[in-house]
Amino acid sequence: MDSDRKVLLAGATGYLGSYILAELINRNCFVKTVVRNTDKLPKGISDLPLLQVKTAEVTKPETLSGICDNIDTVISTIGITKQRDGLTYQDVDYQANLNLLNEAKKAGVRKFIYVAVLNGEQFSDLKICQAKEAFVKELMASGLEYCIVRPNGFFSDMTEIFKMAQRGKVYVFGNGEQKANPIHGADLAKACVDQLESTDKELEIGGPETFTHNEIAHLAFKAVGKKPRITHVPDWARKLSLKLSKLVMSKSQFGPIEFFLNVMAVDMVAPAYGTQTLEAFFEDLNKQ
Repeated sequence: MDSDRKVLLAGATGYLGSYILAELINRNCFVKTVVRNTDKLPKGISDLPLLQVKTAEVTKPETLSGICDNIDTVISTIGITKQRDGLTYQDVDYQANLNLLNEAKKAGVRKFIYVAVLNGEQFSDLKICQAKEAFVKELMASGLEYCIVRPNGFFSDMTEIFKMAQRGKVYVFGNGEQKANPIHGADLAKACVDQLESTDKELEIGGPETFTHNEIAHLAFKAVGKKPRITHVPDWARKLSLKLSKLVMSKSQFGPIEFFLNVMAVDMVAPAYGTQTLEAFFEDLNKQ
């Protein structure tokens, strides 16, 4: 791949976006990043000859005028896990991406790659998934070539389990036999950038290894060098927590809790990809 491929990357300062930026640079692509705060980019990166940094706010369409000019493909990882500044999932996961899509259509962009979530359609009653899937429908109807990337969870999402292991006890829902194969950001970034040349319309993707939640907890305890202590939280307690949280929390606080408590109760297994292991990720966390 060479610099003839011109990519706009939205979300370059986030967990996945930072890996995608590195992968694009590694493949010698021209990259234009749209960021709200340039200080969050790696130091010195804006001096690279094939990188152009544009400051804009994707939630404010007036700041995006012309952002997609001379761009071949847009990659968006735009979305929020913790709602701040009074913004909602509808404001960011839906409307901000729609603002980008509208600019892409105006500029004659060929393709739009969007990172959604595995089984998003099945979780359509959750606010975050409602917003993401609403944008997916807009993208599919846009007339642009597109690819919807659906990862099942990042290694970074497993950090909370690692932290619990550090404290000496890990809590899992039900019997802990729900399965998942989370993926490292670097592996997922490679798959996303591969879509520049692919004709895939949708890509469900997970990491190379599938674990039960109990097994993930054991890996975390192994990394911290502590005897495993796992507490199984009954499913009725999970459901009660959902109801109580909805009553006492603001919508912005409840959104991430709602998603977590629902996703952790089911299997989240996607086709395997990548080489990086969760055990190595936990070992790296333990060295920090």
